[in-house]
Amino acid sequence: MADSVGTRLYSCFKCQNHLARHDDIVSKNFQSRSGRAFLFSHVMNIVLGPKQERQLITGLHTIVDVYCNDCGEILGWKYEKAYEESQRYKEGKFILEKYKIDMEN
Repeated sequence: MADSVGTRLYSCFKCQNHLARHDDIVSKNFQSRSGRAFLFSHVMNIVLGPKQERQLITGLHTIVDVYCNDCGEILGWKYEKAYEESQRYKEGKFILEKYKIDMEN
């Protein structure tokens, strides 16, 4: 967290646990079942669930759910594998649902 000083941070809406830096946003133009979502290249202070196949708007993906490591709230998911070539840029990246995170600073 030392490198996050002076950087805008995103935190868990429930417990304010720091989750991601604003600089790590890849895109703000994602959609989840519950509304807008952000794609991040890196997140922190999370726990990952088991791998599962999920049919999303953009096709079939292998994903793992992302939970806050402090309060256990489900926050989004991580793309493990994309089956369509055009979606492979998502692999290894994280979706955090906008309504589940708060921006600090």
